[in-house]
Amino acid sequence: MKLLLSCTSFISLVFASDVLYYSNKDFAENMPKHDLALVEFFAPWCADCSMIDPFYEEAARILKDNDPPVPLIKVDCTVDTGTCVQYGAQYYPTFKVMRNGEAEDYKGRVTAADIVKNMKYLAGPASKELKTVEDVEKFLAHDDYSVIGFFRNNKSDLAKIYRKVADPVKMEVLFAHTTEQAIRDKYNYNNDIVLFQPKIYQNMYEEPIRKYDGDASTQKITEWIQKQSLGLCSERTNENYKKFNKPLFVVYYDVNFFRNKEHTIYWRNRVLEVAKRFHDAGKDVNFAISHHKTFEPELVMFGLTEDHDRKPVFVPRDKPVVTAKDRRGRKYVMSDEFSEENLEEFVNGVLEDRIEQYLKSDPIPLSNDETVKVAVARNFDEIVNREDKDVLIEFYAPWCNYCTEFEPKYKELAEKLKDEKDLIIAKMDATTNELPNPYKYSKFPIIYFAGKGNKNNPKLYNGDLEVDAVMKFIANESTNELKGYTRRGTMRKTEL
Repeated sequence: MKLLLSCTSFISLVFASDVLYYSNKDFAENMPKHDLALVEFFAPWCADCSMIDPFYEEAARILKDNDPPVPLIKVDCTVDTGTCVQYGAQYYPTFKVMRNGEAEDYKGRVTAADIVKNMKYLAGPASKELKTVEDVEKFLAHDDYSVIGFFRNNKSDLAKIYRKVADPVKMEVLFAHTTEQAIRDKYNYNNDIVLFQPKIYQNMYEEPIRKYDGDASTQKITEWIQKQSLGLCSERTNENYKKFNKPLFVVYYDVNFFRNKEHTIYWRNRVLEVAKRFHDAGKDVNFAISHHKTFEPELVMFGLTEDHDRKPVFVPRDKPVVTAKDRRGRKYVMSDEFSEENLEEFVNGVLEDRIEQYLKSDPIPLSNDETVKVAVARNFDEIVNREDKDVLIEFYAPWCNYCTEFEPKYKELAEKLKDEKDLIIAKMDATTNELPNPYKYSKFPIIYFAGKGNKNNPKLYNGDLEVDAVMKFIANESTNELKGYTRRGTMRKTEL
């Protein structure tokens, strides 16, 4: 155990860790001195702890320079068992937020970005008051977007609205305010709200400082801050991805402004060059960069990695890969190698509807003459969404035993209804084809009825998987009465 501790100490020294390692004695003596801290109770053999280590280290590096600084601490529970037992660390890792020695559960995620944002949120007021020019300089010396309200006094209408804005948006940007004349004179702002872009994101394509000049309303100011904090091309992360509007063009590569700064900035500048052209042309287009590993599930959705074994088909090391979603949510993939010219052409192609959308789809069948029609993503509109036919569509999975048992019954149903000219019976493999809106599944098989003129609101079938039961459902839902069956699903009698 002593050898383990020696190794741990050696590693910490080699890598100049910003994480504090506390023993039982250190913990008891030092924790009351910290107004706020985050503590990880860990075990050296814990695989999850090892996976979190680089994120914890990166967060510690950033938070040590926060105002006020927030220390990140680790306690080895295989050695300092007393402290771990005292604070209820029964599994590893366990994270506790400590305030003046008092503990509470840490409720956020443990990525570096999440830890930083959560602890900054806990560290101070919604808006920090700035008293001197030095306070302003210190406040702006970090890697987050910042907003400062320069007010004549805290009782002005704009100042009151600003305080309302600061709380809900704080997890995305940092807020401060001042009423000091010397600061207002220095920065030449008077009763203004100003957004400052952090130095690490600054570039030649957009202004690093932007003043709000819209109406004095909470909603308008909030919307302005959210939009401006994304800029022409911001980093899209797990925390902010919902903020980006469509049409959206995302460029994926190994984005990291801290560990891979030059490489990250080089490719971002190529994207910014294109984004600037569309911005100057008055076109409402949104751009972002994303780390390809962070958004690997998204790349799977765009067909850029293999879903079954998670092995990337395309690993964007030297050149990024680009995807897009238009205003309707349709997906596109740029097939050409990344360049500014190709990116611009791709954007124009999507905006002008000249590029085929990407659909995860099986090939369209060469022949489709069976009583049960085969639908795939690429022929879904042709088979299911046609307005002149009622359609019963089954979504299935090849590995589903219930689907296998239902298959002969479904064929029997289709055979009985083969003479109904206004009805199509279809099926689609939901594991190899993308389901269009509004179709969803939570189990297999799942069956919908899409009536004529009602394709946007198909009816979900919840009955038994038996021929008679499904027949009654079809007969009742059909737009016009079936030729061979009554509304109750019974066969019509034929006259001799």
